[in-house]
Amino acid sequence: MVIRLAAPLSKDSIVDGEGLRTVLWTQGCLLKCPGCHNPHTHDPAGGTVVSVEAVKFELRQIRLQRGITFAGGEPFLQVAACAEIARFVKQRGWNVWCYTGFTHEQLSLNPAFAPLLEQVDVLIDGPFVLAQRDLTLRFRGSRNQRLLRLERGRILAVE
Repeated sequence: MVIRLAAPLSKDSIVDGEGLRTVLWTQGCLLKCPGCHNPHTHDPAGGTVVSVEAVKFELRQIRLQRGITFAGGEPFLQVAACAEIARFVKQRGWNVWCYTGFTHEQLSLNPAFAPLLEQVDVLIDGPFVLAQRDLTLRFRGSRNQRLLRLERGRILAVE
């Protein structure tokens, strides 16, 4: 299995979720939100194709991380690969955060998204809306986005 990445793994992030974490930047997003923080990730044919096994190998070398954050791009456009990586890091005791332009409700309606959604501990959902940009929000870019704490894909808490 392969995954298309926008950039190499970012280690030791403290801004893409709670605790010291690694960020996996997926390539490809159909929303192309005006004002997007990562417009270079939009082209589904851009980035670099790597094997999921190569990503897992690199993750095995990383120490002192609390979790992984899937960002992009749109991680749910590469559900199978992201879900496999999420299961792998959970076995290592890491938590899983994911940024998506979809809402939790949209993801929940499509069974194809379940393999990844069920692995996510914290979901930042909703498209970035430039008119609602708010730099005071924790881990979010616009007021419409929610920070959702999940268990097996179901909402436990909204922040």
